[in-house]
Amino acid sequence: MTIQATGPLLGLRILDLSTLVAGPWAATLLADLGAEVLKVELPNGSDPLRGLPPHKDGVPLWWKTTNRNKRGITLDVRTDAGRELFLKLVAEHDVLIENFRTGTMDRWGLDRETLFAAQPHLTVLRVTGFGQTGPYRSRPGLARVFEAMSGFTHICGDPNGAPQHAGFPVGDSIAGLFGAIGILAAAFHRSSHPDAPGQEIDLAATEAMFRVMDFLAPEYQQLGVVRERVGNLNAYAAPANIYRTSDGKWLSLAISTQALFERFVQAIGRLDLLGDPRFTDNAKRVVHCPAIDRIVVDWVVERPLAELMEILGRHEVTFSPIYSIRDVLNDPHFIERKVTVPVPDRVLGDIQMHNVVPRFSATPGAIHRTGPDLGEHNAEVYRELGLTAEQLEALAAARVI
Repeated sequence: MTIQATGPLLGLRILDLSTLVAGPWAATLLADLGAEVLKVELPNGSDPLRGLPPHKDGVPLWWKTTNRNKRGITLDVRTDAGRELFLKLVAEHDVLIENFRTGTMDRWGLDRETLFAAQPHLTVLRVTGFGQTGPYRSRPGLARVFEAMSGFTHICGDPNGAPQHAGFPVGDSIAGLFGAIGILAAAFHRSSHPDAPGQEIDLAATEAMFRVMDFLAPEYQQLGVVRERVGNLNAYAAPANIYRTSDGKWLSLAISTQALFERFVQAIGRLDLLGDPRFTDNAKRVVHCPAIDRIVVDWVVERPLAELMEILGRHEVTFSPIYSIRDVLNDPHFIERKVTVPVPDRVLGDIQMHNVVPRFSATPGAIHRTGPDLGEHNAEVYRELGLTAEQLEALAAARVI
């Protein structure tokens, strides 16, 4: 049974012309909360996300979730006929998302003036690696570029080894979040000023990645400190690390407040540490991190994970076992919270997907479809524009759709 779109963003219409992850994910986050999103692809299905693993029987699973809750059409906006159809679609939408290199849409005849002539109140989210201005504006970019040039990768990894990227394109996700925030801010402004002209949102993914590292710039400017890699230690709190237990499992521990430290030393039976001048406050513990960390290592390694969880839980100390996806999906808390839900797919049957975040009490969002097949909704969408079956056949034959 198809679940109907619900959520606080019902009525917001988004045209998603972007590819890969950051732009599409921004649109999907809003679609989860009720926005109506139309995904536009080239007729040849060349969006790189379709080619990225994992696949099952040739079906791209990443595509199914990153583009969920969208209708999908094919349209070559680079052709005269395609551009004409696209502008008709623009006229009926509130938001356009694109992530091509700066100036690309201008070369296609879809410049700012043309777009705003079609829809004067349009919000255009432009997602690029480095923004619409500056000497790097035409550079291509992917998540690892955003992460590396923002300074993020520099602080990740072992201090005696190479910088490390995460095992997931964090830069794309961060950019997508900022894209969704930008669209929401523009939508709020539009609701407060219904006669205001449209506007463009210049989202540089590298700047989005830089923005989340709040303390790096003032630390360097005020103290002259270049933050370096510390491995799994915490650069601003101690003790904090990932510790190996006696049964070969892993425990993440973070003691970032004085109250937590006092509960922790009670948990490990070391109240004497409260009187140690090296550990009297967090700033001193960070300076003497190797010493306090050694104490924790020696305590943890003598105990199995289950015992550690019981002791630390009883003393209300912040900790977590290191979970794999199997652990997440089998945890009773996450099961009760339904952090994943089955979504019907006409090819693969039910696909387990991450649930909507955040959760609204009065206007909850929902997942009502998986990412569309190539051109799945062509007939439906183009007939809404008034095209006949014969016109659709002609456009398909000309490879416009």
